[in-house]
Parts: sequence; structure tokens; C-alpha cells
Amino acid sequence: MTAFVLQRLIQATWVMLAVGFMAFLLFQYVGDPVVFMLGQDVTPEKVAQLRAELGLDQPFFVQFFHFIVNAAQGDFGVSLRQGGKVSNLIIDRLPATLELAMAAAMLALLVGIPMGVYAALRRHSWLSKLLMTASLVGVSLPTFLIGILLILVFSVWLGWFPSFGRGEVVKIGGWSTGLLTLDGWLHLVLPAVTLCFFQLALVMRLVRAEMLEVLRTDYIKFARARGLSERVIHFQHALRNTLVPVITVTGLQLGSLIAFAIITETVFQWPGMGLLFIQAVTHADIPVMAAYLCLISLIFVVINLVVDLLYFWVDPRLRSEH
Repeated sequence: MTAFVLQRLIQATWVMLAVGFMAFLLFQYVGDPVVFMLGQDVTPEKVAQLRAELGLDQPFFVQFFHFIVNAAQGDFGVSLRQGGKVSNLIIDRLPATLELAMAAAMLALLVGIPMGVYAALRRHSWLSKLLMTASLVGVSLPTFLIGILLILVFSVWLGWFPSFGRGEVVKIGGWSTGLLTLDGWLHLVLPAVTLCFFQLALVMRLVRAEMLEVLRTDYIKFARARGLSERVIHFQHALRNTLVPVITVTGLQLGSLIAFAIITETVFQWPGMGLLFIQAVTHADIPVMAAYLCLISLIFVVINLVVDLLYFWVDPRLRSEH
């Protein structure tokens, strides 16, 4: 177990170093931060002075070393557009993105798994065929179109839910949440449904396919020969083995929800990291772009590590190999 964890930690470290190098290259090739900070009409002396203060006159690998050390401490410098520390901007926006991603993930799992099980056990029923058709639509439609349609129907036509913003939030220490207010829940519904649509369809189709595969195995036939009830066979034997690959996909999709919340946050003007990143790209705010890239990569690495450990715990074959 210890060797397995150490191996994954070493791999994660190399991945983060590679991502850090790519983020550092943004400062080298996506524009000169000195020009962004001082403007075009500035004397060469001022440019040279600021470059020296920022350490941009040092050799490439010295700059990269300082960047990695600062990034490991959560210091990505100052936003070129807003003038504040990038770490503070990220911390302010992080709760909104995590809240949206976790709500979408829970919705996808709570709805997708039962739908997938039903579609597998009643695969010839009209409802199962309807669910599979709906899942195909969910996989095919782009996220921004789903969001616009939901706004049109539930905000413009019916007026049930707000169409933008996060609503009323409550501060708990340094963390902000809208889950403690009714207005926050109302603002969360449409963005969460939009973000979970693809993941819900994916989970449902994956659970159905795995469930059908497990039901064909020999140990399920042996369980039926022992006289076990269909409920026990389906939910204690088949479903448990079905969820092993679902754990892996769900973990990876959680990282994708956080990373690709950009579109949903833009459509609904949700004040999260994705909207901050879009604004940074528009204004070439390189420190914010670099911080976002490193943070999203760190989230993916941590989620992958957790998924590997869960897989190691669920599947005894992996424990026997180590």
C-alpha cells in the first residue's frame, strides 16, 4: 500500500512540474507583463527598472525556479487587469465553482445511476428506450445550448428560476455559500442542471453497459442457481461490481466538471473561477491564466490519486498485485 501511494505521489509531482513549466511559458511567449503593467508610452529606463524588480532580467531557468517556489506557496503575483493578488482572486471565486461542480456531480450520480440500472434491468421497456434516447441527446447537445434553452423555458417563459448570478450568499469564515439561503438554491438549479446534463447521460449509459456485462458473468448465473432472489442478485452482487469502473469515470468527470464549468459560468454569469479565467483571457491577464491552469491541474491530480486509492480499496486484485 505504501509503495503504491509513493509511486502515485511521484507521478503526481512530475505532472505538476510539467504543468508548471507550461504555465511559466505563458509569461515568456504570451506577452510581456512589463508592457501590460506600464503601457506602451514608457521610457526604457522604467522598463528596465521594473524588469529588474520582477526578476525578468534573470536567466530562464532561474526565473522558472522562482516561479515554481512561489507557485508551491500559492503566490502567482498580481493580476494585470484587477491589480489584486491572484491568490486572493482565486480564493474568492473558488467556493462558487466548487459548489456548482459538487451540485452537478451529486445530481448526475443520484439520477444517473438509478436510470442506468433501470435501463439495464428493463432494457426492452418503452421507458428504457426513452431514457437511452434522452441520454443520446444529452451527450450530443453542447453545454451552452442546453443552458440557453433552460433559461428560455424556466426563466423567460415560466419565470421559475433566476437566469444569472449566484444569488444571496452567506459567509462562513473565509468561505461563501449559497446553500444556506433559498435564493442561493434557486440560482443554483439551472447552472447545476446544465453542467450535469452531459455527465448524467454518461453515467447512465456507463452503468447500463456495465450492468448488462456483469449480468452475463458466471458468478451471477451461479447466484441464480443457489436460489438467491433477483433483488439480491441485482443490487448486492451485480450493482456492486458495476460501480467499480463507475468510480474511476466519476472521479475523472468531477475534475472535468470543475475545469469545463467555464461555459456554464459564462452563460449564467456565475461568479466562479471559469468566468474569472474567461475575463483573464480577454484581457491577456497572464498571472490569472497561469494560476488557473496550475490549480485545475492540481485538482485533476488529487482526484486521480483519490480514485486510484479507492480503486485499490474496492478491487482486491490490485491489493494482491502489490
